[in-house]
Amino acid sequence: MVTKTEESKLQELETQVENGGGGAWEYLSLVRKLKLRRSDKVLKHGLAILNDPKKRSNLGPDEWTLYEQVAIAALDCQSLEVAKDCIKVLQKKFPDSKRVGRLEAMLLEAKGSWAEAEKAYSSLLEENPLDQAISMRRVAMAKARGDILGAIDWLNKYLEIFMADHDAWRELAEIYVSLQMYKQAAFCYEELILSQPMIPLHHLAYADVLYTIGGLENLQTAKKYYASTIELTGGKNTRALYGICLCTSAIGQLTKGKNSEDKEIARLAAAALEKDYKQSSSDKVSLLGSALKSLKL
Repeated sequence: MVTKTEESKLQELETQVENGGGGAWEYLSLVRKLKLRRSDKVLKHGLAILNDPKKRSNLGPDEWTLYEQVAIAALDCQSLEVAKDCIKVLQKKFPDSKRVGRLEAMLLEAKGSWAEAEKAYSSLLEENPLDQAISMRRVAMAKARGDILGAIDWLNKYLEIFMADHDAWRELAEIYVSLQMYKQAAFCYEELILSQPMIPLHHLAYADVLYTIGGLENLQTAKKYYASTIELTGGKNTRALYGICLCTSAIGQLTKGKNSEDKEIARLAAAALEKDYKQSSSDKVSLLGSALKSLKL
């Protein structure tokens, strides 16, 4: 995750480079270090360095890293000829490199040559079944083709091997939610909470899924996870505060209003919402009041 300091430094460098103040290599290095995809900027400023023999030679061994970075950016921007030229240079320098082989497969993918790209990825994985980047390219390719069920299949196979990949679990959960496969999505968020218990967004997403599934037990559990989200964010998560109110209302309808403790917690959440709205959106306080009143807390 990118910190505020890193984001500030990146923005400062980007502005500097865009205004002709130099520092292009430092900017490109930071983008790569933070694993960001500023593809249009990388393509523009990376090519400027590669097309200048003096600047290129000053990079030393990092020249090849920049060729790879520019090739990927060019693929993102559909500048396929630029990508092809960069990959050719890398092929000549590293003729047997699997890393370059991955770029070749990505070029096929960008061209829409799905069968050839799949064949190339399969070949690379036969030689190294533990290559995470290539495995995830298959997921990306399936999604690009609109084969969502195929993407789910590849992600599940990937997670059988790389169970600690939080990004993959989150991606799978989001796909399941998009298909209204909420029970499967809930399982993914449970895995995320087990491995990253202090990330409030996991608690919030899990609570949302349980609330959507419905039923007394799920609603009660959802309420607990909305509460944990509030705790982890210091009471600053508006969505979680709304979640407490919505769960309480739904539970009240199912239990015929027998749980007074639930209502007390909801009143506290409602009070926190009103305070927040008065400070940040005073013109919407009346709308909030109407919405909360309709929940009969």
